[in-house]
Amino acid sequence: MSLRINDIAPDFTAETTHGTIHFHEWIGDHWAVLFSHPKDFTPVCTTELGAVAGLEQEFAKRGARVIGLSVDPVDSHKKWEGDIRDVTGHAVNYPMIGDPELKIAKLYDMLPADAGDSSEGRTAANNACVRTVFVIGPDKRIKLHLAYPMTTGRNFDEILRVLDSMQLTAKHKVATPANWKQGEDIIITGAVSNEEADKIFPGYKTVKPYMRTAAQPK
Repeated sequence: MSLRINDIAPDFTAETTHGTIHFHEWIGDHWAVLFSHPKDFTPVCTTELGAVAGLEQEFAKRGARVIGLSVDPVDSHKKWEGDIRDVTGHAVNYPMIGDPELKIAKLYDMLPADAGDSSEGRTAANNACVRTVFVIGPDKRIKLHLAYPMTTGRNFDEILRVLDSMQLTAKHKVATPANWKQGEDIIITGAVSNEEADKIFPGYKTVKPYMRTAAQPK
């Protein structure tokens, strides 16, 4: 079953480097960022896990929890953490999910159902599609789903930018334009009439009949 934006994120119970978690319970009333990896001790993923560790406080400021997943056992993850710290200078303090039976990778449609039931003997190339980012809202619905090729490291500053946009647009009837960053002008959605816009966004600009811009709401 393919997953789409606004679908309920599948719940699961799993072993992690922080012990057993029940995913929806672990999310609680927070936002969550689940990002997956095809195998432990791979170079690009090593840099990614360290990059997220360095940004963990930025995610926390936004009320977002981060959690990694790799299709290797938890014991392997714990050994990998030393390399991540050595290479990037950042200690991994967030949980990493072990998925040696490939159950979660399949549940989240990252691997096909006939991929087998063990990470043993599988290579990073076999698991190339286990390189996704899911951002999940407090309502447990998928808000963002990105897939990356093995040779391209993920840009987690972009994930923070998108998180800022999604949190803003969840509170206000606005959208954000291309390359938007915090503090820049927003787009007023069609759900707001011109009369309402006069009250909510005084001084807004009509760029086109279908496009109105205003300062970012506080």
